[in-house]
Amino acid sequence: MKVGFIGLGNVGGKLSGSLLRNGIELTVHDLNQDLVGGFVARGAKRTDGPAALMRDCDAVITCLPSPAASDAVMQQMLPEVTDGKIWMEMSTTDAAEVKRLGAQVIERGGAAVDCPVSGGCHRADTGNIAIFAGCDRATFDRIFPLLTTMGRRILHTGELGSASVLKVLTNYLATVHLVANAEALVTAKAAGMDLNTAYEAIKVSSGNSFSHITESQVILNGSRDISFTMDLVKKDIGLFQDIAERNDVPLEISPLLVKIFDDGIARYGDRELSPNIIRRLEDATGLDIRAPGFPAEMTDDEPEEPGYEVVPPR
Repeated sequence: MKVGFIGLGNVGGKLSGSLLRNGIELTVHDLNQDLVGGFVARGAKRTDGPAALMRDCDAVITCLPSPAASDAVMQQMLPEVTDGKIWMEMSTTDAAEVKRLGAQVIERGGAAVDCPVSGGCHRADTGNIAIFAGCDRATFDRIFPLLTTMGRRILHTGELGSASVLKVLTNYLATVHLVANAEALVTAKAAGMDLNTAYEAIKVSSGNSFSHITESQVILNGSRDISFTMDLVKKDIGLFQDIAERNDVPLEISPLLVKIFDDGIARYGDRELSPNIIRRLEDATGLDIRAPGFPAEMTDDEPEEPGYEVVPPR
């Protein structure tokens, strides 16, 4: 299968790297020609743009920063969608938008999948990330070899759009945990606790979370670098709030998170690293939440393994 990939940023560059590393015939496109050149040097092909990519490839994957960016790319690709073509949307996006664009692809004889990833850039880099996939079962079976090349745990979530809902939900939970971890670490420091000991206490207890064993480490290191920025958090929690409002769910924590990140962006800028949301509390207390022995960035030390389908209990 000939595969096209649009969007070679923090996540897309790593996912497409897994395809290339594992022998997939790959053509890439990005507005940043330096990124494209790096992939071409490693064996990928370049293209004239999204339309040519859809025309020349069997499946085209998009991994872009916003729904608007996906729409702009799709409008270029649509004239080249024909029977059997597949669009795989790996961006974190709005479910209603991916269903709207997917319907246009399906109307032209193609297939559409929303297949966002979850688990951090460090796992995207090794092919060990989790992937959700929303589409009909026949399409899922067609793209399963690609999904298992890019990720380890693959979950078929149901119809088109369902994966995007679940991705936004999991990102919301990660943000809740990030803010809660920040409050816990600052409070531990204020109470005179050793931060290395506090980290381990949380890690081995009921207070543990994926966010703690990743983001708390780079917070304590001081780098605060997980290759994710406050504007992207604001987008994701905004998408979650939109889902809740469309379904008449009266949330209480979500609107507060939006306010917290609005304040963080106003103070530090929209491209500030997201774990630096803790700076709001560091500034308020005058405390330095750093400790020795923690890494500046997360790396995945698990060996790359073939992916497999995760089947929910019934």
